[in-house]
Amino acid sequence: MRSVIWLVLLFGVAVVAALTLGSNDGLASFYWNGWRLDLSLNLFLLILVATCFAVVTLIHTANSLTSLPRRAREWRVAQRDRSAQAALREALAEFFGARYGRAQKAAQKALTIQAQTAGLNQDGAFLALSHLLAAQSAHRLQDRRRRDEQLQQALDLSREQGSARIVEDGTRLLAAEWALDDRDAARALGLLAELGPGVGRRTQALRLKLQAQRMAGQSLEALRTARMLAKHQGFSKLAAQGLLRSLAIEALEAARDADQLRMVWQQLDPADRRDAFVASRAASVAVTFGAPEDGRGWLRPFWEQIAELAADERAALAEALVQALPGLGPEWLQRLELAQQRWPRDAHLSYALGHALAERQLWGKARLILEQVCDDRSLPLAARRRSWLVLAQLAANDGDMERRARCHEAAAMVH
Repeated sequence: MRSVIWLVLLFGVAVVAALTLGSNDGLASFYWNGWRLDLSLNLFLLILVATCFAVVTLIHTANSLTSLPRRAREWRVAQRDRSAQAALREALAEFFGARYGRAQKAAQKALTIQAQTAGLNQDGAFLALSHLLAAQSAHRLQDRRRRDEQLQQALDLSREQGSARIVEDGTRLLAAEWALDDRDAARALGLLAELGPGVGRRTQALRLKLQAQRMAGQSLEALRTARMLAKHQGFSKLAAQGLLRSLAIEALEAARDADQLRMVWQQLDPADRRDAFVASRAASVAVTFGAPEDGRGWLRPFWEQIAELAADERAALAEALVQALPGLGPEWLQRLELAQQRWPRDAHLSYALGHALAERQLWGKARLILEQVCDDRSLPLAARRRSWLVLAQLAANDGDMERRARCHEAAAMVH
């Protein structure tokens, strides 16, 4: 089929040529020093085209001959560039295969080829990536001296050459990650602080910052970073809730006195202050600093909306309130009684009500409730033991030493 097409085209060209060149009426005459040369116009045009073709061919041939050394040099550079690229790919393959010593040698080979080739040593991005890969391999081998040397060279290239600036952010992020592996939180935070505003808000940068802040004991800053990560959907909803809660509790537990605890509580996000577990822990810490009134003040909004809380939240609030009982006012009894009437089978609410009655010296009611609480195995051991001890104190107030002894013995037997 192809032969037939070419044959048709050939006939077409022959017909066009015959129609165009068939009439040979034109004449081209050339005069030179008394000589005259007459040529048909068709022959003149054919000679002119052939001459132009020959001149162009001659010029191309001359250019090819004169550019042969340059093209040979470019070929050699291209060959060395392919060798360097192959060495870098080999280094990547060895690194991902956990053969870090071989990866380091392959990366060093790529760097050597680039450095010894005049046309390639200006490729800053390639050099920076090679140094970075060599540093990563050295880090895996626990060779910190070589790692830091390669890292510094990658950073220097990133600053000096515009083509390597794209690698600078990744270099700093990797350096921060290595600092965290070395348990050097201060260095990690310093490297992350050098990142640009846009890079610093990336998920990986925020994750590293969160780890560094937790390692450095900066609980409030870690809490703010974790909240930013949660907004960027860096965690699942459940994981974010648990992390934010634990960080808020860490910040509260890091307080050294009641004034600092109040300051930390005010610095918490409103969402954290609305968490029943965070408020319960804050109240418990306040009791250790001799400020139970502050603790009860933080717990009061939750007890006023107790119907909206889950069972585990009610249990945490009950335990925190029992710890913050000293100086309890009479208004709390009504809240506790209403809650206990709403959930009569909730042992934690009965436990809190019994201890509150004992604190208000309503010993008869307190004894009836606490005796029921002590036999409820759904309560934690510490709560049951504390209830037995309160019963022992009530017995002592009544002068019943025998019942007091039995209560102490029961408290010792709780396990």
